[in-house]
Amino acid sequence: MHHFDYRDGVLHGEGVSLEALAATVGTPCYVYSRATLVRHWQVMDAALAAVDHTICYSVKANSNLAVLQLLASLGSGFDIVSRGELERVIAAGGDPSRVVFSGVGKGDAEIEAALIAGIRCVNVESGDELAVIEGVARSLDLRAPIAIRVNPDVDARTHAYIATGLKTSKFGVDVDRAMALYRVAAASPHLEVVGVDTHIGSQLTDVEPLVEALDCVLALVDRLAAEGITLRHVDMGGGLGIPYRDEITAPPRAYGEALCSRLSARGLSLIVEPGRVIAGNAGLLLMRVLATKENGEKRFVIVDAGMNDNMRPTLYGAWQRIMPVRDPGDAPLAAVDVVGPVCETGDFFAKDRDLPPARRGDLLAMMSAGAYGFAMASTYNSRVRPAEVLVHGDAWALIRERESVSDLWRGEHLIDASWLAPGAADDPDDHGGHGGHGGGTRQR
Repeated sequence: MHHFDYRDGVLHGEGVSLEALAATVGTPCYVYSRATLVRHWQVMDAALAAVDHTICYSVKANSNLAVLQLLASLGSGFDIVSRGELERVIAAGGDPSRVVFSGVGKGDAEIEAALIAGIRCVNVESGDELAVIEGVARSLDLRAPIAIRVNPDVDARTHAYIATGLKTSKFGVDVDRAMALYRVAAASPHLEVVGVDTHIGSQLTDVEPLVEALDCVLALVDRLAAEGITLRHVDMGGGLGIPYRDEITAPPRAYGEALCSRLSARGLSLIVEPGRVIAGNAGLLLMRVLATKENGEKRFVIVDAGMNDNMRPTLYGAWQRIMPVRDPGDAPLAAVDVVGPVCETGDFFAKDRDLPPARRGDLLAMMSAGAYGFAMASTYNSRVRPAEVLVHGDAWALIRERESVSDLWRGEHLIDASWLAPGAADDPDDHGGHGGHGGGTRQR
């Protein structure tokens, strides 16, 4: 469910006209619905009510400070994969003690920052990482709360790029290796074993693979208990899918029933890390038509948003609904490619999509863009990243300004003018005379 619909012939976000919004803020622009974000979080929370649980929203899905602030106000915890995401959570008012740190490659400084902040748990991906965490904790004279990420070798039945629970995946360790790591952790004065973690993939439409993964994890919990290693929580990761097109997805209620039925009698807390299911259908990408053209039998609608603004169609071949902001009524449909201005053939949002006629200046909305939209945006082709807006009833707030052109080279430095002189680079073995400072920056 979302709160985007036609009113008086114009697509609205809650009570805000997207036509009026585009006239004020410009395009391309991401628009998020507060009511949808709140509803999706609360539905997930209610689905897990049968057990003690913590929803740790996956920050990577949509990391805007205002979105994180809103979710923190609901009591959400957070799943992070970098120090940058940790600092975002803290800046947005999130509680570090409700943060879990995931990710296959955590740097020493990131681990140190997380432990100093007092996060709930570090999800460990390998023996090497466990040793690093122990060393950092020793240097800080504290105990690091850890869970081992188990790779249950379960097929998530999703896109290969977002399937993370198979033997061939870079994530986690197998059950036998996990047992060995838990023994090491339990014997260390600087590690505190608190849980077990798994995450089998993203955009899951069926709960059966999750149940299979949970059963594998619970068997490990029992093996650990037999050796005197008692866990407090099970972290099942995220991954619950959303309908982009006509997918039949498992509702949060079915997801909750499947997990809670296996945990309710065990005295274990449950952590989940939803991202897409909360933010995905809570946002859209608003864009304006720049031109239309025909090449032989192919028709193109060229818009001012590009693959740098939303990578999903290019990266995953993802299908996302595209709607005219003006209700087209019974206008005839024709197959078109919706493409952007980026200098790549892969810069497309839709191929052979049946859409009503479009002309220069028309507004289009790409739906289901609240997750992995702006979060994956780039400045490729030196294109500024778009604005972000949150709507709330009849009001709206600019929650990220559109970047300026000068933002594109912030942090870059021109070289010393002497390096531009004719003959300055003629002799690659001559390093003399050019090792000084230029513009306050060391030149190498």
